[in-house]
Parts: sequence; C-alpha cells; structure tokens
Amino acid sequence: MTPAIFGIAGPELTADERAFFREADPAGYILFARNCVDPDQLLRLTEDLRAIHGRDRLFVSIDQEGGRVQRMKPPHWCSYPAGEAFDVLYRLAPASAIEAARANAHGMALELSEMGITVDFHPPLDVRQPGANDVIGDRALGSDPQQVAAIGRAILDGLASGGVTGCIKHMPGHGRSMCDSHKDLPRVTASEEELEIDLAPFRSLKDAPIGMTGHLLFTAWDAENPATLSPFVVQEIIRTRIGFDGLLLTDDIDMQALDGTIPERSARAISAGCDVVLNCWGKLVDMEGIADVLPAMSVKAGERLERALSGTEGRRGSAEIGELLAKRDALLALAGVAA
Repeated sequence: MTPAIFGIAGPELTADERAFFREADPAGYILFARNCVDPDQLLRLTEDLRAIHGRDRLFVSIDQEGGRVQRMKPPHWCSYPAGEAFDVLYRLAPASAIEAARANAHGMALELSEMGITVDFHPPLDVRQPGANDVIGDRALGSDPQQVAAIGRAILDGLASGGVTGCIKHMPGHGRSMCDSHKDLPRVTASEEELEIDLAPFRSLKDAPIGMTGHLLFTAWDAENPATLSPFVVQEIIRTRIGFDGLLLTDDIDMQALDGTIPERSARAISAGCDVVLNCWGKLVDMEGIADVLPAMSVKAGERLERALSGTEGRRGSAEIGELLAKRDALLALAGVAA
C-alpha cells in the first residue's frame, strides 16, 4: 500500500485514474467540491473507489468543517456554521456549546456517511491568536486551550456517533501563523514556553485516531524545517511531548509553504516520521511521482490506519439530521448566533 491520500480530478474516475489507483493501492482518497455534484453522483464515485480495492473499510475523506470550509454544499446538502459560532456560545454557556457542537458534528457525519465518506478532517485545534493571519480565523474553536479541547472533543464524539472518524489538526498548532501556508511558509518565533498554549489542546485529545501536521516553521524547535518535514517536530513534539500515537497525515503536500518537487516533499515527510502524505489536487503526474518514490506503508502505519477506520463500515441513514440540526440551532440561538 502506498502511504498517500490522493485527490480525484473530477466528479467521476477517468480510465487513467482507475488504472493508477488499482496499481498504486493508496491508503485512501480526499474529495473536494469538484467531486461533489449531487448525492447520486457522489455515492457512485465512492462506490467506484471501494470497488477498486474490494473493501468496504476505505479511507474516503473530506474537509467538512462548516463556514468557508465545506465541500458538500446546499442545495444538495446541509449548511454548517464555522467554529466561531461554538466559541461565541461557549463563552456564554459552555455546556450548551459542547452539546451544540456534538449535535452539529453528528448531523454532519450522517450526511457524510450516507455518501460513503469515512473521514472528516475536522476539528481544527489551532488556538486563535490576535493579529494572526485569517487562514485559521473564524475556523478556530476559541482562544482558550481548554475551551478548544472541550469543543474539539464534542466534535470528535459527534462524528463518531455518525460513523465518521475525525482528525485533529494542524499539529503542533497553526494559530500563530502570520501568513497563509497555502501561499508561503509561516515562521513562528514564539518561545517554547509560549508554544505550550498551542500544544495543550492536542495533548488533551492525543487519543484521537487521526492527526494532521501543519506547514509552519517553529524556530524554537527547528529553525530549518517546517513541522511536516522536521524529524524533531514529528518525533519529539508530536509523538513524544503531545503523546499522539494515531495515524499522522501531512497537510496538503502541494502547498507553497514547502519547497522542492511534490515527490521530494513527500519522501521527506515520510522520512521525518509522518505516516501518510496528503496530495489533494488530483494531478496524475504528481501522484505517479509520489507512488514512485515512497516506500510501502510501514506495518505500524498500517495498524494505525486500521484503528482509525474502526467503526466506519457501512453507510448510516440520515433520518436524524433534521432533529440534530434543530437542536444545534436552538442552542446557538441562546447566544444570538445564526447557523
């Protein structure tokens, strides 16, 4: 198995994609809005992916956070609020915010599961910092680490209730980024003591089955390599100090925060200790290059992948979605927040 999550170019597989995926046997797939036209089409696509591998327990992922980050959109699917909505409610009524976040995530998961999707790259545990770039912004669950962890836990639990595995991101923390890592490499100069704030939510949720790195350079830990490509950050900070032992993915390896070719970046990430490379854009030449340079997935990574997908077999029905989202809306209304 190739330790990579690959994107797909359009709403259905091309013959070349189908042949490549069968040969490369990637760890899984990621879907974007370009792949989500309507429910019938999307279900056909995810069923096609399963048919290639002959297994129902397949890593089929998406970024469905809510707000500006949701790939399945109305009118075919429900709309979900950004993380800031739960932040606002938490400051007024913490227990209500936790219940609203859990109900929201449960409803979201039922929609995803019905489409054959098993993994949601949600929740972000990045602690919001004043003056930082808006790449996180209203996606954040708050500026207090304990609050971020509490809402994040509710989201993970809600997703699991709907048969979907969540993913904590972006380790070891994206909240201090002064630029958008899609376009440039953020350089974080905070001290180790200051960075304890960033690590705290990840420590609290270190038992999450999946985690994602961030493409940021932390001068306190490694002045030369961004976290995704840094053996010290991956092995010492994420695996040891945070204590995370789940499946560790990179953020999109194609982002401009990183240098070198896509295959070179991918090889460096695996060498640094990441389990799986995430490549989002569905460019066949890049995916072929990644498959050519990466070793087979390690036994340990394979075990983590199996654990991460536990409980995702079989599609769930969506009969409860309306009730769950009505509950969410009533709770958010306590703080005057519209979903």
